Amino acid sequence: MDLLVRISPFIFVVVIFYLLIFLPESRRRKKYNAMLSNLKVNDEVMTKGGIVGKIINIRENESFITLQTGPDRIKIKLDKTGVLNVLSDDKSSENSNKGK
Repeated sequence: MDLLVRISPFIFVVVIFYLLIFLPESRRRKKYNAMLSNLKVNDEVMTKGGIVGKIINIRENESFITLQTGPDRIKIKLDKTGVLNVLSDDKSSENSNKGK
């Protein structure tokens, strides 16, 4: 009984850390991996470095994408994990054009 009383604060702290840190991080990681696996050509994305561009090629076996960015249509090859988020995709832009 004395041992249980001594260990209970430690167990409480571990449970709080799990609920506040590990569980949300796991959910965020799953959402990010789903976003990376759903990337497709013509999606407009932002990289972790702040570059905004349109995906023009996806190499599944190598996990690389090619971005086209800027008015000069510069092409940049980068790893999929370099993508921060998708700004827009074909379906959302098609739906917004149909509504107008």
